[in-house]
Amino acid sequence: MLTHRRTTRCWIASRSGFSLVELLVVIAIIGMLMGLLLPAIHASREASRSLQCRNHLRQIAMAVLNAESARGHLPPTFRVGDGVDERGNWSLHGFLLPYIEGGNAFAKIDPYSSWHGQLSSGVPQLMIPFYQCPSEVNSRPRLLDGQPYVAPTNYGFNMGRWFIFDPLTGQTGDGPFRVNKTTRLAEVTDGTSNTLALAEVKAYTSYIRNTTTIPPQMPTAPADLAGLTGIYHLGPAIEQNTGHTVWPDGRVHHTGFTTTFAPNQNVAYQHDGRGYDIDLSTQQEGRGTQRPTKAAVTSRSYHPSSVNVARLDGSVATTSDEIDVQAWQGMSTIAGQEIFETEP
Repeated sequence: MLTHRRTTRCWIASRSGFSLVELLVVIAIIGMLMGLLLPAIHASREASRSLQCRNHLRQIAMAVLNAESARGHLPPTFRVGDGVDERGNWSLHGFLLPYIEGGNAFAKIDPYSSWHGQLSSGVPQLMIPFYQCPSEVNSRPRLLDGQPYVAPTNYGFNMGRWFIFDPLTGQTGDGPFRVNKTTRLAEVTDGTSNTLALAEVKAYTSYIRNTTTIPPQMPTAPADLAGLTGIYHLGPAIEQNTGHTVWPDGRVHHTGFTTTFAPNQNVAYQHDGRGYDIDLSTQQEGRGTQRPTKAAVTSRSYHPSSVNVARLDGSVATTSDEIDVQAWQGMSTIAGQEIFETEP
């Protein structure tokens, strides 16, 4: 008798998986890839922000040219009359509002009256997109008693190399935007394509104004400012550093720049045991009738080793920090003063 036996085969499936060493290797590879990708992502984002920044400069430069076409000249930066206190003059940024889609805001203000008296309009507090660089880390309104007071800007108008205005003689600086004085494009004998209209500035910059002494000559190095004293707008809190925080104000330390120093030059200054990167205005325009305004207000940005600029022909460019300072100064003058000359 034949006996049939059933043979049961048991298949034991082998389970595959990662060992601890393999897992660590994978994590390390992922970390390396992220380390390679993150700088590329950051660079891509910064390139996009810089492109948007240049677009803002182009829009403002075109607004300047449209305003010049309508008026026949470039407007003054600040207007000083017979009075000692002219602190409320509206800036070029204010006068350009109708040309940068800001007509509704412009209709709420009187550009020939003090902006200080028009805070209730809400216009000085506006964070106007065209006036803000997307790379600015402090792009927010300046507060007073916890409420928005004024707003900053990242684009300053070219007010020349150093000398701004002398109330005794009425003499003005060598840039295209001047105190009490309009500029016709025909006066820009260097050519509009060779002359700066605007450049980037950082908001909430440290600065000194109304100094006890005024340097007789244009500084050639940041150390030349080390011994100056005056009214300090600097301190450990960001709110104490108020340069370029008032886009409605036409003074050089708020809505201008000069080419005393090259772009992004660190102008080191020590005060109360702390170090600062400062701007300087020896005398506020319109405050007093005896002392001249001279200013070292440096073009700065958060873009790597460069600032974006706009020229008087409406073109925009990126300027390296390594530019020769005399070439940089030459780009800020309207009439061939490319080489340092004696101050008036």
